[in-house]
Amino acid sequence: MTAAERFARLPTAAKLLLILTFALLPIGLALVLIGENGIRAANSTLAGRSQDQARIATRSIESLIARNVLALRVAANGALATGPADACRRAQRSLAIAPGVVQNFELENPDGEPLCAIGVAGETLDLPAVAPGAISIRLAANAVAIRVGVMGGMATAAIPAAELRSAATAGAADVAALSLQDGQRELGVLGAVQSGQSGLAVSTLPIGNEAIVARVGTRKAELPALDRLLLLLPVLMWIAAALITWLLVSRLLIRPLKQLERAVIRYQPGSGTLDLPSQLGPSTEIQGLRDAFGRAVAKVDESEREMGSALEGQRRLVREVHHRVKNNLQVVASLLNIHGRSAVSPEARGAYAGISRRVGALSIVHRNHFAEMEDNRGISLRPLLNELVAELRAGAPEEARGLVIDIDLDSVYTTQDAAVAVAFLVTEIVEFAMLNCAREPIDVSLRRTSELTARLALSSPVLVPDEADAPDKVQFERIVGGLAKQLRSPLERKLGRYSVELPVFPPA
Repeated sequence: MTAAERFARLPTAAKLLLILTFALLPIGLALVLIGENGIRAANSTLAGRSQDQARIATRSIESLIARNVLALRVAANGALATGPADACRRAQRSLAIAPGVVQNFELENPDGEPLCAIGVAGETLDLPAVAPGAISIRLAANAVAIRVGVMGGMATAAIPAAELRSAATAGAADVAALSLQDGQRELGVLGAVQSGQSGLAVSTLPIGNEAIVARVGTRKAELPALDRLLLLLPVLMWIAAALITWLLVSRLLIRPLKQLERAVIRYQPGSGTLDLPSQLGPSTEIQGLRDAFGRAVAKVDESEREMGSALEGQRRLVREVHHRVKNNLQVVASLLNIHGRSAVSPEARGAYAGISRRVGALSIVHRNHFAEMEDNRGISLRPLLNELVAELRAGAPEEARGLVIDIDLDSVYTTQDAAVAVAFLVTEIVEFAMLNCAREPIDVSLRRTSELTARLALSSPVLVPDEADAPDKVQFERIVGGLAKQLRSPLERKLGRYSVELPVFPPA
């Protein structure tokens, strides 16, 4: 059993619930998707904020180191320009006017030998000698050591971790951990940064020329659990909407309609008035439907009685019309026979006889139509052609009195228009055959070829399609071709046999 067949067997209430469920499903899924996208966007925004905080902290440390490198280079360059004597004092005075830079430093000659120092410069970790304009940065025990090259020597200083921490947290309040790495050492500026630490988002960013890498841990900001639970709200709304709609429709529509259906099923036409339920719920439309249906049934009963009387009168009238047409055609045929017998020339007698045969064929069609009218199945071609062949034999001219007509017919029914065309077609072919080849037999057959078609075939040696030079043969071909067109089928012409397809009614 297919899914469509199983669905068709469900009760209306179940069908309605399934339809509403699937109809509202896209809305529920869309709401869930919108909520999920909103939460994802919010989480992405929060993650971007953590990245921004990490970048701010890293750039602050990088800016602090760059500021100290620049100040130290300017001060050392000016101090060593006038010679090594008293160079540190001159450099100290230059650094004193630069805000936010270290005041402890050491000056060295180009070979790396110390010239002088102010305060404690910190652990230099054997920083390599650098050329003028070059910079070397490494991590010390609790500071970042920097060495800059200037004309005539070098300058070395150390930025304490406390200053690095202040710079990192000044513009990034969410930074919870920060450490610096140079490949050999790790300096914990603000606690230790561990991968996978709960509640922290860890970012790794380079500083300067990437000699130092900063690992920054920022506090993760996530949506509250209540906001996540709200994701279920669209689904619950979808289920509630489907159930409420199904309940209302079932109570207000399906149940009253079933009551109305049971009342209609109990009703038997002609047994009296239709007893419809008076209580059908609050729906005024269904109550209006009940009243309209009651009025319609009453009108239909009255109309059926009137139509029955009118149909019986019409049947009697049509029967009388067909009877009179048949009688009138028979009178015309008799008059033609009388005038034909009194005609002087053979041509006139032949013309009267041909007209009489055609009028007789039409009379036979009306007689058979009148006989089959009661069954309402159309005209039976078998008795019609039998009677027509008998009439043609009886009305044959003297030279064709011994004409043999063999018939082999299936019992089929057709319309009056088709029966008229068949009767005239048989009359024309048989008349042509008995006037041109009276001693040869004629075969008439009718075979059903499908549920809605049958093939009528007439065979005689005189039926030769190629010999159409004689005027009577030309006229004959034109007539039988026109009659075949009335049957909406081409006339099939073969040597000694003409046949045509005609419409028939399906077998009973």
